[in-house]
Amino acid sequence: MAIIPARGGSKGVPGKNLRDLCGKPLIAWSIEQALQANCVTDTVVSTDSEAIARVARAAGAHVPCLRPAELATDDAPTEPAMLHALEVMEESHGRYDAVMLLQPTSPLRLAGTLDSAWEAFVQDDADSLCGVVETHAFFWQVDPVRASYDTANRPRRQDIQLSDIRYRETGSVYITRRDAFRREGNRLAGKTALFIMQEREGWEIDSLVDFAVLGALLSEEF
Repeated sequence: MAIIPARGGSKGVPGKNLRDLCGKPLIAWSIEQALQANCVTDTVVSTDSEAIARVARAAGAHVPCLRPAELATDDAPTEPAMLHALEVMEESHGRYDAVMLLQPTSPLRLAGTLDSAWEAFVQDDADSLCGVVETHAFFWQVDPVRASYDTANRPRRQDIQLSDIRYRETGSVYITRRDAFRREGNRLAGKTALFIMQEREGWEIDSLVDFAVLGALLSEEF
């Protein structure tokens, strides 16, 4: 089951999940991608908003009920909302093998990405999977001031060894075995596999600037 969480009370960009992105609401991108994936049996949107629910149903997703208010606060984690959606859907659709979390703020997933992620999940015999992109960023912390690399020997990108390559979690796709998720209450449970995605798939929308960037990228891709 693919779960797409979409609160109505976005603070950074009000109405973010319904905001137009290249001719369709932001949330519609993730719904359509899930519906096109062979590995997904049911696509579910978890929301507390009637407006989002209407758009989600029109796009082809299940919205069996609205998310309880206590699971839709600013500081509410995603996993309880996932569990709620899973329990509600299993009452009417039977038991699922796994849950795939697709955050609507990561709308750029290339054709075949979700099925490829599922294949990697199965082949690795993993309990969970996390979508990542390669990063060559240098990180610093303030207190105490220090870098994540040897500043006296700044590494060049082409000289970085395979064992030293770092990957950034995209937020785009997670897969978790149903029993592992129920047991640990975490999208990353047990043996976790990494699914390396294309760099352009790693963009997330948190601001209006991100909308502009994703709009340009999606226009090129689709």
